[in-house]
Amino acid sequence: MNQLSTNDTYDAVVVGGGAAGLSAAVALGRARRSVLVVDARNPRNAPADGVHNYLTRDGLDPRELQRLGAEEVRRFGGRVLHADATGASGSAGSFSVDTTEGTVTARRLVVATGLVDELPPVPGLRERWGREVVHCPYCHGFEVSDQALGIVATSALSGHQAWLFRQWSADVVYFAHTAPPLSGERREELEARGVRIVDGEIAEVVVDGDVLRGVRLADGSVVQRQALVVAAPVRVHSPVLDALGLAKEPVVVGGVEVGDRYPSGPGGATTVPGLHLAGNVTDPQAQVVTAAGAGLVAGAAVNADLIAEETAAAVALARASAVTGA
Repeated sequence: MNQLSTNDTYDAVVVGGGAAGLSAAVALGRARRSVLVVDARNPRNAPADGVHNYLTRDGLDPRELQRLGAEEVRRFGGRVLHADATGASGSAGSFSVDTTEGTVTARRLVVATGLVDELPPVPGLRERWGREVVHCPYCHGFEVSDQALGIVATSALSGHQAWLFRQWSADVVYFAHTAPPLSGERREELEARGVRIVDGEIAEVVVDGDVLRGVRLADGSVVQRQALVVAAPVRVHSPVLDALGLAKEPVVVGGVEVGDRYPSGPGGATTVPGLHLAGNVTDPQAQVVTAAGAGLVAGAAVNADLIAEETAAAVALARASAVTGA
Protein backbone atom coordinates (compact mmCIF):
# COMPACT_ATOMS: atom_id res chain seq x y z
CA MET A 1 0.00 0.00 0.00
CA ASN A 2 1.76 3.18 -1.16
CA GLN A 3 -1.19 5.45 -1.86
CA LEU A 4 -0.82 7.86 1.03
CA SER A 5 -3.46 10.35 2.09
CA THR A 6 -1.93 13.31 3.88
CA ASN A 7 -5.37 14.36 5.10
CA ASP A 8 -5.72 11.43 7.49
CA THR A 9 -4.65 11.61 11.12
CA TYR A 10 -4.11 8.15 12.54
CA ASP A 11 -4.54 7.14 16.13
CA ALA A 12 -1.03 5.72 15.86
CA VAL A 13 1.79 5.49 13.36
CA VAL A 14 4.20 2.60 13.84
CA VAL A 15 7.67 2.99 12.32
CA GLY A 16 9.12 -0.45 11.65
CA GLY A 17 7.59 -3.50 10.00
CA GLY A 18 9.37 -6.24 11.92
CA ALA A 19 7.99 -8.45 14.67
CA ALA A 20 7.82 -5.63 17.24
CA GLY A 21 6.21 -3.04 15.01
CA LEU A 22 3.70 -5.41 13.44
CA SER A 23 2.70 -6.79 16.84
CA ALA A 24 2.11 -3.25 18.11
CA ALA A 25 -0.01 -2.51 15.05
CA VAL A 26 -2.07 -5.70 15.44
CA ALA A 27 -2.75 -4.87 19.09
CA LEU A 28 -3.89 -1.38 18.10
CA GLY A 29 -5.98 -2.66 15.21
CA ARG A 30 -7.70 -5.15 17.47
CA ALA A 31 -8.39 -2.24 19.83
CA ARG A 32 -10.24 -0.62 16.89
CA ARG A 33 -7.63 2.08 16.46
CA SER A 34 -6.62 3.52 13.10
CA VAL A 35 -2.99 2.58 12.61
CA LEU A 36 -0.39 2.96 9.87
CA VAL A 37 2.83 0.94 9.72
CA VAL A 38 5.76 2.57 7.91
CA ASP A 39 7.90 -0.32 6.73
CA ALA A 40 11.24 0.13 4.94
CA ARG A 41 11.29 -3.64 4.27
CA ASN A 42 14.85 -4.05 5.53
CA PRO A 43 14.58 -6.12 8.73
CA ARG A 44 17.68 -6.67 10.84
CA ASN A 45 17.27 -10.46 10.61
CA ALA A 46 16.82 -10.56 6.82
CA PRO A 47 20.17 -12.40 6.26
CA ALA A 48 19.22 -15.19 8.69
CA ASP A 49 18.21 -18.58 7.35
CA GLY A 50 15.13 -18.58 9.55
CA VAL A 51 13.42 -17.33 12.69
CA HIS A 52 14.16 -19.49 15.73
CA ASN A 53 12.70 -19.87 19.22
CA TYR A 54 9.39 -18.46 17.97
CA LEU A 55 6.74 -20.95 19.04
CA THR A 56 5.10 -22.69 16.02
CA ARG A 57 7.19 -20.57 13.60
CA ASP A 58 10.67 -22.05 14.04
CA GLY A 59 12.64 -21.99 10.79
CA LEU A 60 10.27 -19.62 8.99
CA ASP A 61 12.00 -17.21 6.62
CA PRO A 62 12.16 -13.77 8.33
CA ARG A 63 10.63 -12.05 5.32
CA GLU A 64 7.76 -14.54 5.28
CA LEU A 65 7.07 -13.76 8.93
CA GLN A 66 7.06 -10.09 8.00
CA ARG A 67 4.64 -10.74 5.12
CA LEU A 68 2.27 -12.75 7.31
CA GLY A 69 2.40 -10.07 10.00
CA ALA A 70 1.55 -7.33 7.51
CA GLU A 71 -1.44 -9.37 6.31
CA GLU A 72 -2.62 -9.65 9.89
CA VAL A 73 -2.31 -5.90 10.41
CA ARG A 74 -4.52 -5.34 7.37
CA ARG A 75 -7.01 -7.95 8.59
CA PHE A 76 -7.64 -5.79 11.65
CA GLY A 77 -8.03 -2.60 9.64
CA GLY A 78 -4.46 -1.31 9.72
CA ARG A 79 -2.50 0.00 6.76
CA VAL A 80 1.09 -0.69 5.70
CA LEU A 81 3.15 1.90 3.85
CA HIS A 82 6.35 0.74 2.16
CA ALA A 83 8.64 3.71 2.74
CA ASP A 84 11.55 5.02 4.80
CA ALA A 85 10.76 7.24 7.77
CA THR A 86 13.12 10.21 7.50
CA GLY A 87 12.13 12.46 10.38
CA ALA A 88 9.42 13.54 12.78
CA SER A 89 8.17 16.38 14.92
CA GLY A 90 5.51 17.02 17.55
CA SER A 91 4.38 15.14 20.63
CA ALA A 92 1.30 13.43 22.07
CA GLY A 93 -1.80 14.39 20.16
CA SER A 94 -0.01 15.75 17.10
CA PHE A 95 2.96 13.90 15.63
CA SER A 96 4.10 14.48 12.06
CA VAL A 97 6.19 11.70 10.52
CA ASP A 98 8.11 12.40 7.34
CA THR A 99 8.50 9.48 4.92
CA THR A 100 9.84 9.05 1.42
CA GLU A 101 6.18 8.81 0.33
CA GLY A 102 4.99 11.95 2.11
CA THR A 103 4.16 13.17 5.62
CA VAL A 104 1.60 11.52 7.90
CA THR A 105 0.14 12.70 11.19
CA ALA A 106 -0.79 10.72 14.27
CA ARG A 107 -1.93 11.12 17.84
CA ARG A 108 0.68 8.64 19.07
CA LEU A 109 3.92 7.23 17.68
CA VAL A 110 5.61 3.83 18.09
CA VAL A 111 9.16 3.32 16.81
CA ALA A 112 10.33 -0.27 16.43
CA THR A 113 13.34 -0.09 14.13
CA GLY A 114 16.82 1.37 13.97
CA LEU A 115 19.37 -1.22 15.15
CA VAL A 116 22.33 -2.43 13.08
CA ASP A 117 25.06 -4.97 13.87
CA GLU A 118 28.57 -3.54 13.68
CA LEU A 119 30.61 -6.46 12.37
CA PRO A 120 34.40 -6.47 12.66
CA PRO A 121 36.20 -5.56 9.40
CA VAL A 122 37.32 -9.08 8.52
CA PRO A 123 37.16 -9.64 4.74
CA GLY A 124 34.42 -12.11 3.86
CA LEU A 125 32.72 -12.02 7.27
CA ARG A 126 29.73 -9.80 6.44
CA GLU A 127 28.88 -11.83 3.34
CA ARG A 128 28.30 -14.91 5.53
CA TRP A 129 26.41 -13.02 8.28
CA GLY A 130 23.23 -14.85 9.24
CA ARG A 131 24.39 -17.95 7.39
CA GLU A 132 27.57 -19.58 8.76
CA VAL A 133 28.44 -16.46 10.80
CA VAL A 134 26.19 -16.15 13.85
CA HIS A 135 26.16 -14.40 17.21
CA CYS A 136 23.52 -15.86 19.54
CA PRO A 137 23.54 -19.45 20.78
CA TYR A 138 19.82 -19.40 21.48
CA CYS A 139 19.05 -18.01 18.02
CA HIS A 140 21.37 -20.26 16.03
CA GLY A 141 23.13 -22.72 18.33
CA PHE A 142 20.93 -25.68 17.42
CA GLU A 143 21.50 -25.06 13.70
CA VAL A 144 25.30 -25.30 14.11
CA SER A 145 25.21 -28.22 16.54
CA ASP A 146 28.23 -30.56 16.33
CA GLN A 147 29.91 -28.43 13.68
CA ALA A 148 33.48 -27.16 13.83
CA LEU A 149 32.95 -23.74 15.37
CA GLY A 150 35.25 -20.73 15.60
CA ILE A 151 34.81 -17.84 18.02
CA VAL A 152 36.02 -14.58 16.47
CA ALA A 153 37.02 -12.77 19.65
CA THR A 154 36.57 -9.00 19.60
CA SER A 155 35.82 -8.11 23.21
CA ALA A 156 36.01 -9.33 26.78
CA LEU A 157 32.63 -11.02 26.24
CA SER A 158 33.96 -13.33 23.54
CA GLY A 159 35.24 -15.76 26.15
CA HIS A 160 31.69 -16.00 27.47
CA GLN A 161 30.48 -16.76 23.94
CA ALA A 162 32.94 -19.65 23.71
CA TRP A 163 31.83 -20.85 27.14
CA LEU A 164 28.21 -20.91 25.93
CA PHE A 165 28.68 -22.35 22.43
CA ARG A 166 30.64 -25.29 23.86
CA GLN A 167 27.18 -26.58 24.86
CA TRP A 168 26.33 -27.11 21.17
CA SER A 169 29.63 -28.51 19.89
CA ALA A 170 32.66 -30.32 21.24
CA ASP A 171 34.82 -28.79 18.49
CA VAL A 172 35.25 -25.12 19.37
CA VAL A 173 38.26 -22.95 18.58
CA TYR A 174 38.68 -19.57 20.27
CA PHE A 175 40.47 -17.17 17.92
CA ALA A 176 41.96 -14.45 20.14
CA HIS A 177 41.88 -11.98 17.20
CA THR A 178 41.50 -8.43 18.63
CA ALA A 179 40.02 -9.22 22.05
CA PRO A 180 41.78 -8.45 25.34
CA PRO A 181 43.62 -11.43 26.86
CA LEU A 182 41.40 -14.00 28.53
CA SER A 183 41.34 -13.97 32.31
CA GLY A 184 43.18 -16.84 33.93
CA GLU A 185 39.90 -18.28 35.19
CA ARG A 186 38.17 -18.12 31.79
CA ARG A 187 41.16 -19.65 30.00
CA GLU A 188 41.21 -22.48 32.53
CA GLU A 189 37.48 -23.09 32.05
CA LEU A 190 37.70 -23.17 28.26
CA GLU A 191 40.76 -25.41 28.18
CA ALA A 192 39.16 -27.77 30.71
CA ARG A 193 36.21 -28.19 28.31
CA GLY A 194 38.41 -28.82 25.30
CA VAL A 195 38.19 -25.39 23.66
CA ARG A 196 41.38 -24.75 21.66
CA ILE A 197 42.78 -21.22 21.95
CA VAL A 198 44.53 -19.77 18.90
CA ASP A 199 46.43 -16.47 19.12
CA GLY A 200 46.89 -14.02 16.29
CA GLU A 201 44.49 -11.95 14.20
CA ILE A 202 42.21 -13.33 11.52
CA ALA A 203 43.09 -11.95 8.07
CA GLU A 204 40.08 -13.25 6.15
CA VAL A 205 37.27 -15.76 5.99
CA VAL A 206 37.96 -18.65 3.65
CA VAL A 207 35.09 -19.56 1.33
CA ASP A 208 35.00 -22.19 -1.38
CA GLY A 209 31.99 -22.83 -3.60
CA ASP A 210 29.79 -20.50 -1.53
CA VAL A 211 30.56 -22.55 1.58
CA LEU A 212 32.55 -21.28 4.55
CA ARG A 213 35.65 -23.43 4.99
CA GLY A 214 37.53 -21.66 7.76
CA VAL A 215 39.71 -18.64 8.46
CA ARG A 216 43.13 -17.53 7.32
CA LEU A 217 45.28 -16.03 10.07
CA ALA A 218 47.67 -13.12 9.64
CA ASP A 219 50.60 -15.57 9.51
CA GLY A 220 49.04 -17.26 6.47
CA SER A 221 47.92 -20.45 8.21
CA VAL A 222 44.37 -21.70 7.64
CA VAL A 223 42.19 -23.21 10.36
CA GLN A 224 39.25 -25.14 9.00
CA ARG A 225 35.87 -24.27 10.49
CA GLN A 226 32.26 -24.77 9.43
CA ALA A 227 30.72 -21.82 11.28
CA LEU A 228 31.95 -18.69 13.03
CA VAL A 229 30.62 -16.83 16.05
CA VAL A 230 31.15 -13.13 16.57
CA ALA A 231 30.03 -10.70 19.27
CA ALA A 232 29.06 -7.78 17.05
CA PRO A 233 28.44 -4.46 18.81
CA VAL A 234 24.96 -3.10 18.17
CA ARG A 235 24.35 0.50 17.15
CA VAL A 236 21.08 2.37 16.90
CA HIS A 237 20.26 5.06 14.41
CA SER A 238 16.80 6.47 13.86
CA PRO A 239 16.27 9.78 12.08
CA VAL A 240 12.79 9.82 13.61
CA LEU A 241 14.04 9.53 17.20
CA ASP A 242 16.97 11.87 16.59
CA ALA A 243 14.61 14.50 15.21
CA LEU A 244 12.41 14.16 18.30
CA GLY A 245 15.43 14.75 20.54
CA LEU A 246 15.61 11.31 22.12
CA ALA A 247 19.17 10.67 23.31
CA LYS A 248 20.97 7.33 23.08
CA GLU A 249 22.60 5.57 26.00
CA PRO A 250 25.32 2.89 26.13
CA VAL A 251 24.45 -0.78 26.59
CA VAL A 252 26.75 -2.46 29.10
CA VAL A 253 26.87 -6.22 29.64
CA GLY A 254 29.20 -7.74 32.21
CA GLY A 255 31.03 -4.43 32.55
CA VAL A 256 31.65 -4.25 28.78
CA GLU A 257 30.01 -1.70 26.51
CA VAL A 258 28.44 -3.66 23.66
CA GLY A 259 26.63 -0.89 21.81
CA ASP A 260 23.88 1.63 22.43
CA ARG A 261 20.11 1.99 22.52
CA TYR A 262 17.33 4.51 22.85
CA PRO A 263 16.04 4.21 26.43
CA SER A 264 12.43 3.52 27.32
CA GLY A 265 10.38 2.60 30.36
CA PRO A 266 7.28 0.50 31.05
CA GLY A 267 5.20 -0.03 27.93
CA GLY A 268 8.02 1.44 25.86
CA ALA A 269 7.26 4.95 27.10
CA THR A 270 9.92 7.61 26.54
CA THR A 271 10.67 11.13 27.72
CA VAL A 272 8.79 12.39 24.65
CA PRO A 273 5.06 12.36 25.53
CA GLY A 274 3.16 9.98 23.28
CA LEU A 275 6.27 8.27 21.90
CA HIS A 276 6.78 4.58 22.62
CA LEU A 277 9.53 2.15 21.61
CA ALA A 278 9.55 -1.60 21.08
CA GLY A 279 12.05 -4.24 20.03
CA ASN A 280 15.78 -4.03 19.40
CA VAL A 281 15.86 -0.24 19.13
CA THR A 282 15.45 -0.13 22.91
CA ASP A 283 16.37 -3.73 23.86
CA PRO A 284 19.28 -4.98 21.72
CA GLN A 285 19.18 -8.44 23.30
CA ALA A 286 15.53 -9.08 22.43
CA GLN A 287 14.96 -12.07 20.18
CA VAL A 288 12.13 -12.12 17.65
CA VAL A 289 9.59 -13.60 20.05
CA THR A 290 10.41 -11.17 22.87
CA ALA A 291 10.43 -8.24 20.43
CA ALA A 292 6.94 -9.28 19.32
CA GLY A 293 5.85 -9.40 22.96
CA ALA A 294 7.28 -5.92 23.55
CA GLY A 295 5.33 -4.69 20.53
CA LEU A 296 2.11 -6.01 22.02
CA VAL A 297 2.86 -4.27 25.33
CA ALA A 298 3.67 -0.99 23.58
CA GLY A 299 0.48 -1.19 21.51
CA ALA A 300 -1.60 -1.81 24.62
CA ALA A 301 0.10 1.09 26.42
CA VAL A 302 -0.66 3.43 23.53
CA ASN A 303 -4.30 2.35 23.49
CA ALA A 304 -4.62 2.89 27.25
CA ASP A 305 -3.03 6.32 26.87
CA LEU A 306 -5.55 7.23 24.16
CA ILE A 307 -8.44 5.99 26.30
CA ALA A 308 -7.22 8.18 29.18
CA GLU A 309 -7.07 11.19 26.86
CA GLU A 310 -10.52 10.52 25.44
CA THR A 311 -11.99 9.95 28.89
CA ALA A 312 -10.55 13.21 30.19
CA ALA A 313 -12.01 15.05 27.20
CA ALA A 314 -15.41 13.44 27.76
CA VAL A 315 -15.39 14.37 31.45
CA ALA A 316 -14.44 17.95 30.64
CA LEU A 317 -17.23 18.16 28.06
CA ALA A 318 -19.76 16.70 30.49
CA ARG A 319 -18.77 19.18 33.18
CA ALA A 320 -18.98 22.08 30.74
CA SER A 321 -22.43 20.92 29.60
CA ALA A 322 -23.57 20.63 33.20
CA VAL A 323 -22.44 24.19 33.91
CA THR A 324 -24.12 25.47 30.77
CA GLY A 325 -27.28 23.59 31.56
CA ALA A 326 -27.34 25.01 35.04
